[in-house]
Amino acid sequence: MPPRDLYHHAVRAALMKDGWMITHDPYIVAAGRKNVYVDLGAERMLAAERGEERIAVEIKTFTGPSEVRDLEHALGQYLLYKTVIEHKDPDRQLVLALSVDAFEAVMESELGRLVRAAYDLKLLVFDPVSETVEQWQK
Repeated sequence: MPPRDLYHHAVRAALMKDGWMITHDPYIVAAGRKNVYVDLGAERMLAAERGEERIAVEIKTFTGPSEVRDLEHALGQYLLYKTVIEHKDPDRQLVLALSVDAFEAVMESELGRLVRAAYDLKLLVFDPVSETVEQWQK
């Protein structure tokens, strides 16, 4: 199993504060003989007539020496996991979690905006200090 991300605890706490129940840590999805390990699985109840919302959360730090390289890695992982989840658990939505700083530095840049639009990235932006969800980009 891969090591936990630097912000794993902060994202887990932020989700719980936001009304989510953590159901998987990690969320493991089998694709034939291979497994993918998404950092978290969570769900929350919606209004009675709507049922529940289910997500898989992949956490990224964007703390490497190159923000572009970090984005390449995050995007590749996101697309791989999204493909498997859409096939194996189509009622669950994949979300990429990143800190407010990473969102502002990477996803708000021209390159980040192009990538978000091209691949319809679903983002959870969190504050690692207060362990809160700052915004959802769905």
